Amino acid sequence: MGQAVEVYSLFTDFDINLFCAGKHFRLYEKLGSHTVTHNGKEGVQFAVWAPNATSVSVIGNFNGWNPHSHQLYVRWDSSGIWEGFIEGLRLGEVYKYHIHSNTGEHLEKADPFALVNEQPPHTASVVGTTWYQWNDQTWMRQRQVYNAHDKPFSVYEMHIGSWLRDPSDPERFLTYREVAGKLVPYLKEMGFTHVEFMPVMEHPFYPSWGYQITGYFAASSRYGSPQDLMYLIESLHKNNIGVILDWVPSHFPGDAHGLYKFDGSHLFEHEDPRKGFHPDWKSYIFNYGRNEVRSFLISNAFFWLDRYHIDGLRVDAVASMLYLDYSRNEGEWIPNEHGGRENLEAVHFLKELNEAVYAQFPDVQTIAEESTSWSGVSRPTFDGGLGFGMKWMMGWMHDTLNYFKEDPINRRYHHDKITFGTVYSFHENFMLPLSHDEVVHGKQSLIYKMPGDEWQKFANLRTLYLYMYTFVGTKLLFMGGEFGQTSEWNVNQSLDWHLTQFEPHRGIQQFVKDLNMLYRTQPALYERAFTPDGFQWIELGDHENSVFAFLRRGAISSDDVLVVFNLTPVVRSYRVGVPVPGLWEVILNSDDVPYYGSGIHQRAALSEEMEWMGCANSITLRLPPLGGLILKQV
Repeated sequence: MGQAVEVYSLFTDFDINLFCAGKHFRLYEKLGSHTVTHNGKEGVQFAVWAPNATSVSVIGNFNGWNPHSHQLYVRWDSSGIWEGFIEGLRLGEVYKYHIHSNTGEHLEKADPFALVNEQPPHTASVVGTTWYQWNDQTWMRQRQVYNAHDKPFSVYEMHIGSWLRDPSDPERFLTYREVAGKLVPYLKEMGFTHVEFMPVMEHPFYPSWGYQITGYFAASSRYGSPQDLMYLIESLHKNNIGVILDWVPSHFPGDAHGLYKFDGSHLFEHEDPRKGFHPDWKSYIFNYGRNEVRSFLISNAFFWLDRYHIDGLRVDAVASMLYLDYSRNEGEWIPNEHGGRENLEAVHFLKELNEAVYAQFPDVQTIAEESTSWSGVSRPTFDGGLGFGMKWMMGWMHDTLNYFKEDPINRRYHHDKITFGTVYSFHENFMLPLSHDEVVHGKQSLIYKMPGDEWQKFANLRTLYLYMYTFVGTKLLFMGGEFGQTSEWNVNQSLDWHLTQFEPHRGIQQFVKDLNMLYRTQPALYERAFTPDGFQWIELGDHENSVFAFLRRGAISSDDVLVVFNLTPVVRSYRVGVPVPGLWEVILNSDDVPYYGSGIHQRAALSEEMEWMGCANSITLRLPPLGGLILKQV
């Protein structure tokens, strides 16, 4: 055995007991590489879980990548952890673990707990630190207000590498700090309350968009250091913008340096491919029934919330975790112990995850991307739910886009695609997503999903956004949608920002900005986002004219707003029932000229004592073509 490694441990017996029981949720403080002082000597402490290894050593430039010179010591207990202290190593040291498995394999693996990884295509880990002098204390003290269910929640989803590139060199990524200088003022001007970053964890294959993660504890080095990402997050917080991270506990890739067969055995993934291999993504599924794996994953969630001050986690592909037969044919999956298709181990993991997160970070949100009718995704675990704070409303998204794709002459036959949403809108705490998945792989950009000529396309898109912002639930819009990006999202290039010099694109960008401002200042649009007392249909049955009208109700009746849509390209004189008499003022019109609208305008309408649509009073409106109005009683 090499002479250069000293016996030293950061673990207590209590740590080991928690880890083996699946209850250690801050493993990033113990496993991985840490700069420490031991017996008066400075160096790096290494610790890695590899229970099926016969030997583990640290290799790197410092020892010529020699697997024999710096061998770690296996703990005397049954934890399977190898550890040791190497004097003289410093921050920035490049390393891997050389693992000799009990099957005779020699593997070179990156550190699963590395805080920094080499920039791809290089694959080694780097001794790093997440120390940062944070200056976002005001936000952190107050964020329970900004993240609450009865506050406005308007999310700008984005991919850091393709939001904006260096104009002088379109191949060059902007750094996290450079992004901060551009993104923060933009989001502040546009009025979004939160930004959601698609996965920033290290991933070797850039076109995976970040969803094929190898370095779960490392911010992608493509864009800079951990401290650079922290600066971006801090800058957002100082401007009262929350940060949500896309998080992927559902699967991981089979890269040779990654988690797959980490110590020569199926350590993190199920051994049986019917449970351990994902047929869609050609990746590997975590073994949620293994205690140490649950400790790894929940520790990772804690890590981003703790070290990076993240305000929420959007959990990717929850449906693929919940169902044993997800994307599998008969005979390609194993039923659970009751003969069912539910992955009981994943259900247990998700409940434990949410319980642990909300116990330690009660002022954050966990948000499930879950595409099925699984009951209680966003209900408390004590009530039989999975415990998420919110769930993406995929049914609303599909129905709504399918409706808006229709030529207006055919919309009368698809009226229920709009009205059906309220049948189930309050079963969960829903977020309405118009996400990246809807503008790739031949699905077209949002603007080109809309029917008609150029003017009609933009009118339809503005009305779609008006509908999303006034319907129940919180909101999410993918980057580029706010100015009518015409091409599909391409991860290899910047958004087409030059389009904003043209009137139609400037108009819809201004409309989204005004929508955000209105959403944030009208309590009726957010106070009761998840409860049926916040919504009331006024007109839902006029399929011949494709007209819809509903009330959004606030905690105070004087805050109520009336929303009316005309989804045909003709101007209509239309009577609408109102809950109270008086003067109703138009506070937003999607057809206004500054938005590239036709300018069909009506400032206000005085009610008449005429019963209509179940209301004792009514008003007559001039409805703009392919447009919508928001009105409020003066």
